[in-house]
Amino acid sequence: MYKRADLTDGGRMSLSASRAILERLVAFPTVSRSGNRALVDYVRGLVEPVGARVELTDDGDSANMWISLGPEGVPGIVLSGHSDVVPVAGQPWSRDPFVLHAQDGRLYGRGTADMKGFLASALATVIAAGRITESGRALRTPLHLAISFDEEVGCLGVRSLLDLLASRPLRPLLVWIGEPTGLALATGHKGKSAFRVVARGRAAHSALAPTGLNAIHLAADFIAALRALQGELAATTPDPAYDVGYSTIHVGTIRGGEALNIVPATCELEFEIRNMASDDPLAIEREIRARAEGIIAPWRRDFPEAALEIEAVNAYPGLDTRHPGALAFARTLSGSNAAPIKVAFGTEGGLFSQTLGVPTVICGPGSMEQGHKPDEFVTEEQLARCDAMLARLIDRLEAGVSLV
Repeated sequence: MYKRADLTDGGRMSLSASRAILERLVAFPTVSRSGNRALVDYVRGLVEPVGARVELTDDGDSANMWISLGPEGVPGIVLSGHSDVVPVAGQPWSRDPFVLHAQDGRLYGRGTADMKGFLASALATVIAAGRITESGRALRTPLHLAISFDEEVGCLGVRSLLDLLASRPLRPLLVWIGEPTGLALATGHKGKSAFRVVARGRAAHSALAPTGLNAIHLAADFIAALRALQGELAATTPDPAYDVGYSTIHVGTIRGGEALNIVPATCELEFEIRNMASDDPLAIEREIRARAEGIIAPWRRDFPEAALEIEAVNAYPGLDTRHPGALAFARTLSGSNAAPIKVAFGTEGGLFSQTLGVPTVICGPGSMEQGHKPDEFVTEEQLARCDAMLARLIDRLEAGVSLV
């Protein structure tokens, strides 16, 4: 049976391997869109010496990693996490965010919770699994680790890796996304669609305001229409597994006007839809476009340039996993019989599930309450529990996994 001592250099237990790896991972300032090549090279140097096979999908300064151990031609279990972190600029950190700092049972640093803590534990697990195979034992079910980039800016990087995996005939048995859930098992999250809108009117002197068409007023009418639709969505039967159990529409930015004495000709805003997996985001988008047309149509005779131009910027799907075998297996690893939760934040899980048709769950150390904040941390207790959880995974991989 796999034990934590297998994670350490020569069996010494002064510091867990996951904590030592986390210290190195935090030191790479992999802010989204800034590249992750140095981290990729470090990870490659960790896993290749224990026999792991590494594939990269490249995008300039960044790369996704697909790391594999165990027999080829057999469906495996995927651990998955993103390597990028959100910026620290403008945040009042009390310590260097890119130096791991331990205090009172907490490990501080950018990405410790979201989500380099899980990556550190997963990498330590890959190393331990590699040492098992070196000792003459074998994994009957393969172990894969997917590491992506630019997740924090719309799950952008992972898509090229998913295209590669979708081109192959063999699908994994299960994808395990290690986003921070306090190690509670999560089976769902909402999808997200982001949009940019340009309201177009006609400029005029404000003393002659009725001769122009105020683009800010058009934008305000559009926002009112979004709020009305939000009210209709909120009136649907909620899903109690979510904090907010219905689809939401949110306006996040608005910009318009140059001077008080000019009727503005343009106004721009951004809004998002966060949809329940059971709701069709395209249907919600069609309804929004229809209501926008209803706002503009009465103005077109006198102002043919009147418009509400809606541009889809980015989207990722929701997740709602119900596979009985996958959920039973995930419960045995998480060590909890509590009912699965659904998380408010988005993950790459919906993309894995939709693209590969594979059951996907979310479970990782730390809390998203700490993510994206100054003095982000994961507790040593959570990291140790994650190590133990993934130790159980190695035992199962040695025995062979079936989700039937």
